[in-house]
Amino acid sequence: MRSSQLLTTTLREAPREAEGVNQELLVRAGFVRQLTSGVYSFLPLGNRVLQKIATIIREEMNRIGGQEVTMPVIQPRDLWEVKPADGGPSRAEAVDILFQLKDRRGRDMVLGPTHEEIVTLLAREFVRSYRDLPQLIYQIQVKLRDEPRPRGGLLRTREFLMKDLYSFDADEASMDKSYRAVREAYQAIFARCGLRFIVIDADSGAIGGKDSQEFIALTDAGEDDAVQCDRCGYAANTEKAEFVRSELERQPEAPLEEVYTPGCTTIADLAEFLHIPTAQTMKAVLYSSSGRLILGSVRGDLEINEVKLVNALRRAGINTTDLHMATPEELQLAGIVAGFTSPIGKSPDIFILADISLKAGSNFVGGANRVDYHIKNVNYPRDFRVDAWEDIASAYEGAQCVHCGGSLHVIHGSELGHIFKLGTRYSVPFGATFLDAQGSEQPLLMGCYGIGLGRVMAIAVEQSHDEKGIIWPFGMAPYHLALLGLDLDKGENREIAEQLYRDLQAAGVEVLFDDRLESAGVKFNDADLIGLPLRAVVSKRSLKNGGIELKLRGQKESRIVPLAQAVQVIQQEIATGLNHS
Repeated sequence: MRSSQLLTTTLREAPREAEGVNQELLVRAGFVRQLTSGVYSFLPLGNRVLQKIATIIREEMNRIGGQEVTMPVIQPRDLWEVKPADGGPSRAEAVDILFQLKDRRGRDMVLGPTHEEIVTLLAREFVRSYRDLPQLIYQIQVKLRDEPRPRGGLLRTREFLMKDLYSFDADEASMDKSYRAVREAYQAIFARCGLRFIVIDADSGAIGGKDSQEFIALTDAGEDDAVQCDRCGYAANTEKAEFVRSELERQPEAPLEEVYTPGCTTIADLAEFLHIPTAQTMKAVLYSSSGRLILGSVRGDLEINEVKLVNALRRAGINTTDLHMATPEELQLAGIVAGFTSPIGKSPDIFILADISLKAGSNFVGGANRVDYHIKNVNYPRDFRVDAWEDIASAYEGAQCVHCGGSLHVIHGSELGHIFKLGTRYSVPFGATFLDAQGSEQPLLMGCYGIGLGRVMAIAVEQSHDEKGIIWPFGMAPYHLALLGLDLDKGENREIAEQLYRDLQAAGVEVLFDDRLESAGVKFNDADLIGLPLRAVVSKRSLKNGGIELKLRGQKESRIVPLAQAVQVIQQEIATGLNHS
């Protein structure tokens, strides 16, 4: 492609609406344009990056036996109202990102944010026997989610291109085998894209399922927090991470004592006032869901993790569809004083969910349920009841690893992909069954595996850029080589540059030829901004020195390559770059 014909333009200044490095550089370099919040057009350069990512994904999905389909974006809403196998809320109740519309007959429809229901219906029709299994069905399709806060450029958008694969198996062992195969394929995909990533244990969220892992790209701009052990490598997002609660010295139970604690509305204030460690206090937070109050309680040195809280409540059979912090009106009706409450003396109508940290200690300080007063020497089970003990606390920097005793450290990153073992969550309610070897009807076991292509593109920019612009990995670069022709108004230079361009095209090199009549400074700046991994320059100076000037985007120094060897050397550089991806 010649730059003079490319449908794009570069910008010297960052767009005012830019929310991160990826958005700033992708707009400035002419890869994307924003139409409205969370909605983008992909220009030719950006579209080529998406095609490169899609090609890598297809090759790895096909390698493990995946079959590509295309499923509809428009879906009947009633599919989203089917209750899952575990008896929890329907997906229409559990998620708030559905774009909804009515067709001309008044039928409620949604714009698909994902396709579990649709693919399960396909499996129900085409999978009849254990002989038809396993099945790996995937697509690369547009998804639409009415995100309340699109942010981070392409990291969280309302319209995006996604690869989702669904596995169907006859039993747990087969499902595990499919899961491992896709996990290995994902590792190959992200390695070929030239990304730095780790695999962590994750929460399944609204999609559901028992086991789940995320592929996290390490980047300071990441919107996800995770923890990783410095000894054994255990890693999990903060919504899933397990850790060892520090042990407190157990003391003989002392009698309850109410104390005056003026102005102590925070755990830190209370601990300082009483000259005790924060771990000697109890933290209580009131929630409400479907008209029922829930008290979550943890040790004072920890924080409640609301994802863990929701999962624990679901295991207890409590509907969490509209879970929210209790309002002042709800607290007043229950006779609870905000900031000064605890599990002591609570009505049986209030469900008390306690973190296991409260088992590791004694003589805690908790709220007295009246302003400016707390109670010392609170002990379980003498002084309060607990309806369920669970891990509902967030792991933190320096926490002890449950697997090896090492230290957990907080890392920041962005999700590249997410994989789930769904089991029978969708196959049972949708009647997707097969006949086993004994002729008995059994529900299909499912897995779900997603990759957002735009996110991969954005994360590559976040991980690989400098003050001049993007530095594309060879695996997903829109073109591998930027060919810059300088002083093209001089006959010899243009003739040599044009011939080299033709020779490179004939050799199958993906080359973007800057044949514009612009200054050398403009061309060099644009080449650095666009960030193709390899640059070749044909100029009066390079020809005088014996050939072309060749340079990798990530390196400072260039070298002269004889013109007769240019195509071969460029091919070798590209092959090396692709092999290292």
